[in-house]
Amino acid sequence: MAKLEASTDLWVYDLLKEAEINLEPQGSTIKEIDEALKTASKRGTNKVGFPEYVGVVKDFLIVIENKASLNNHIKINDKDIICENVDSITDYAVNGALFYGKHLSKNTSYSKIIAIGISGNEKRHRITPIFIDERQNYIELSDIESFILFNEQNIDEYYIREILKEPTNYEKETKDILRDASILHEDLRNYGSIQDKDKPLIVSGILLALSEFEINKTSIDSLNGDSIITDGDKIYKAIEQHLKRVNVSPEVKRDKILSQFSVIKDTQKINEINSTLGKTPIKYFTEFINDNIFRTINKISSSEDYLGRFYGEFMSYSGGDGQTLGIVLTPRHITDLFCELVDIKPTDRVLDPCCGTAGFLVAAMHHMIEQTEDEQEKYNIRRNQLFGNELQSYMFTIATTNMIIRGDGKSNLENHDFLKQNPHKLQLKGCTVGMMNPPYSQGSSKNRDLYEIAFTEHLLNSLVEGGRAAVIIPQSSVTGKTKVEREIKENILKHHTLEGVITLNKDTFYGVGVNPCIAIFTAGIAHHKDKLCKFINFEDDGYEVSKHIGLVATTKAKDKKQHLLDVWFDRIEPQTKFCVKTTIEADDEWLHSFYYFNDEIPSEEDFRNTIADYITFEVNMITHGRGYLFGIDEDEENEIITEVDYSYAAEDGVDYDGA
Repeated sequence: MAKLEASTDLWVYDLLKEAEINLEPQGSTIKEIDEALKTASKRGTNKVGFPEYVGVVKDFLIVIENKASLNNHIKINDKDIICENVDSITDYAVNGALFYGKHLSKNTSYSKIIAIGISGNEKRHRITPIFIDERQNYIELSDIESFILFNEQNIDEYYIREILKEPTNYEKETKDILRDASILHEDLRNYGSIQDKDKPLIVSGILLALSEFEINKTSIDSLNGDSIITDGDKIYKAIEQHLKRVNVSPEVKRDKILSQFSVIKDTQKINEINSTLGKTPIKYFTEFINDNIFRTINKISSSEDYLGRFYGEFMSYSGGDGQTLGIVLTPRHITDLFCELVDIKPTDRVLDPCCGTAGFLVAAMHHMIEQTEDEQEKYNIRRNQLFGNELQSYMFTIATTNMIIRGDGKSNLENHDFLKQNPHKLQLKGCTVGMMNPPYSQGSSKNRDLYEIAFTEHLLNSLVEGGRAAVIIPQSSVTGKTKVEREIKENILKHHTLEGVITLNKDTFYGVGVNPCIAIFTAGIAHHKDKLCKFINFEDDGYEVSKHIGLVATTKAKDKKQHLLDVWFDRIEPQTKFCVKTTIEADDEWLHSFYYFNDEIPSEEDFRNTIADYITFEVNMITHGRGYLFGIDEDEENEIITEVDYSYAAEDGVDYDGA
């Protein structure tokens, strides 16, 4: 047992190291904590007691107690309360952690203590945190997979959300964004009669104009409703100047983008003074966007695709125009996850051939720039290492605007049909990473190139040998339900390597009705028959649908993602219910559900529950006259029925003989 305990200690140490949390084993160099532990004996002898790990993160005191066996995780009484008697706190991880947490709360000045009970090993385990305040009151918290939530970057957010049960600043910000998007959508319709697809163009055009206004010290008050040089003309001119200022080239590309913004100057209704507003609608829109969007974007350094979020909101109000076009905008947490799954580096060259609002490229740019302090390298990333294609002209314009506003990277965006591009020519760009969310549900036997898996093959053919590709596509794409899709899957394996497929939360594209997955490949290297691929069930990703908001991250989201990355990069050995490693065939369904079988040894509780279910089933059959199924004759059957009747009567407090 001591050997198993030591193995658990080492595994816990690795988890702490990964989360960049520095706790001390078997004691503390902090005098106050050390003094308190001198009287922390679990057996009540007032002698020294040592938890496995203890330490401080910000103003939180963290204490960990672990056991080698899952059977020694927690002991609760018949009232569902954690037992605090000597045997329980000595033999069970959570009970012991609670004891140490309470003792340290009572005997130190720390008012926020997180006690963590851990049992098991790397593959099968439980990690249960408990929060304890200065009065030794405690709150039992949900199990976790890692300690990422308790490092300096995340612990305050965890405290606010899980313990105080209050919204974080990010959540408040999200509500504000959704509220403003709703208001702006209604105003664009009510005051301008603007078509759905033109709404994000007006938003992005005004953002470019505001950037130019800021540089030129131009006041929004210059939009005065002049009928000769209209407010729309002034906005349009500012857009034109800004595109030149940021060097959007060649000129034909700049002209193509500018033409999309002509709606701003050519729509008469938004350039006439509205009696209700007392100004032109375009001025009103500009003031609203300046106050609620522009100043927010300027403060943001994350990979958040603001225009993408606004566009997504507009589409949700518009009755699904985006879905008709096959456009499914990628959520931010997925664009960030892609960068981590392909382990993106500052030296990579990234291609998104269906870039939409440029969410993947924005995320890639920020992840790459964050890894270097070299200004020349940052410049090269923006100018020479990001490539995107977008077929829809208005989406291309939004993508370019988004990249300009978010720190450049627009140089290599092109308004082309990716499928008509020669992949061998695209290869010459030297792209080492491909990211893609292709148009959905466009493929058919007559348009085989429009299947999502066909887009995937075209992307793989466009990367250099050894390049990494991640695509988010419907699960049906990797099951190969049609003959064409099966043929494409087979052809992919002849030239490229499938690394794995991750089944995602069915609500990832909330409101769209797509069950998505992420498929990850290595380009240009044929799939070896003995290659072990990873098939992961990541449906439980820590994201939930919130009423009136949509898909939002719970506190568990970061922990769940860390666990996924640990499994993907072979840092831990997972249970098969989460990840199956196996060889594949082209005609397999490339999903976790296809390869998974339950190979876990049942626990004692599982055994008891199964026996109870069987006995219930058997009694039910006998009482319905089917005892013969179990070799019971009629006399025995009647005897059993009588005993059951007596039992029920006793439970109901009935005198059976007198009934």
